[in-house]
Amino acid sequence: MTKTRFDIWLDQHHAEFTAIRRDIHAHPELGLEEHRTAALVANKLREWGVEVTEGVGGTGVVGVIRGRRPGQGAIGLRADMDALALIEETGLPYASQNPGRMHACGHDGHTTMLLGAARYLAENPDFAGSVNLIFQPAEEGRGGALAMLKDGLFARFPCDAIYGLHNSPGMPASSFGTCNGPMLAAADSWQVIFRGVGGHGGSQPHLSTDITYAQAHFVLGLQGIIGRNVAPLDTVVISVGYVHAGSAEASNVIPAELVIGGTARTYAPEIRDLVERRIAELAAATAQAWGCTAEASYRRGPSALRNQPDQVATAVAAASASVGAVNVNGAIRPGTGAEDFAEMMQIKPGAFMRIGNGVAADGSFKGLHTPLFDFNDEIIPDGIRYWVNIVSEELGEDLRAAAA
Repeated sequence: MTKTRFDIWLDQHHAEFTAIRRDIHAHPELGLEEHRTAALVANKLREWGVEVTEGVGGTGVVGVIRGRRPGQGAIGLRADMDALALIEETGLPYASQNPGRMHACGHDGHTTMLLGAARYLAENPDFAGSVNLIFQPAEEGRGGALAMLKDGLFARFPCDAIYGLHNSPGMPASSFGTCNGPMLAAADSWQVIFRGVGGHGGSQPHLSTDITYAQAHFVLGLQGIIGRNVAPLDTVVISVGYVHAGSAEASNVIPAELVIGGTARTYAPEIRDLVERRIAELAAATAQAWGCTAEASYRRGPSALRNQPDQVATAVAAASASVGAVNVNGAIRPGTGAEDFAEMMQIKPGAFMRIGNGVAADGSFKGLHTPLFDFNDEIIPDGIRYWVNIVSEELGEDLRAAAA
C-alpha cells in the first residue's frame, strides 16, 4: 500500500510521541495537581505554533487551531491528563517516579495522542473553522469537567460538537468502538450511618439495639430496589464498598454506630432519582424496624454519558478512515463505568470512542486501574489518525493528503 504524506509524518514522529508519553507516565499527578503535565502540554503546543490558554478550570489547558479555509464551524477534542493514587508494579524503565501515583488508566496516552494531532493540524491547517484542543484535569473523581465548565469553557471556546477518546484493554490494538445513546453510566456514591444503643454482646445483648441487624437487612434490601422497584429492562447497579463498625480488639461489644457505603450506577435520570430516594427510605425503615436510627446521604458523581447519533456517525467514519471499517464497531455494548466527559456532553452534542489497547494471544490483558497496566505505545499513530480524521469529517477537508 502506498503511504500518504500523513503516514510518513506519523512514522517520522512516532518515537518522539512515545518519548512524550513515557515522560508523562514517569511523572504522574493527581487531579487538579497536574502542574508539570499541564506545563508540558502548554509548552509543546506553543512550540508548534498553537494558541494556548492555561489554567482553565484549575490546571486545564486549551489550545486553539484555526483553519486557513473560510468557515465558522468549531469542534472540541478532549483528552484527560490526571493519574491515580496507586502504587505502580510494572517495573518498566519509565515507571512512576512519584510514590503512590500512577498512570493506570492511560491518560498519559490520551494526552499524547491529542498532542500528536495538535502538531499535525498546526502544520496542516487545511480545514475550515476552528479546533479546540481540550486537555482536561481531574477526570478521576475530582470534578475536572465541571471545573472547566464553571470556568466558562464553552463560552470562551465555542464548540458545535465535542469528541472524547479512551483506551480499552481487552480490545484488539487500534480497533475502535462506540454506540448510540447511553454508553457509560452515572456514577454516584451513597452512605448510611446506623446509630443505636451498644452493649455487651456476650452477657447482655438484649439491652442493646443491635445496628448490625439493621445493616444486614439493609444490604439484602438494596438488591430488592433493583429487583422490585426498577423495570427489568432498566439498568441499575448498587454495590456495597465498605462497612465500618466495632473493633477486632473488642469482639464482645455490640457497636453503637455503623457506617456503610458504596456505589450506584444508572443510565436514566428518573431511575437515578428513584435509587437515591429508595436507598434513604430503605435505610430509615430498616433502622426503625430494629429500634435504631439511620442517616443516609447520596452524592452524585458524573452523569450518564449519552452519545448523539450525528456525532457517532462522524466518529465511526473517522475511525473507519483511520483503520478500516472492519476494525470499527459502531454498536458496542454499553458499560456501567463512568466518565466525566459526560458533563461536557450535557451541554454540547458529542461522541465518546474507545480505542483498543491490545490483548495477548491467550486472551489476557492488564486492566485499567491496576498496578500492572501500561498504555500501548503502538496505538499512538492510530489515535492521532482518528483525531485528524474527526477534523476532516467535521470541518470539510481531507487532511491525510495525497500519496507522497
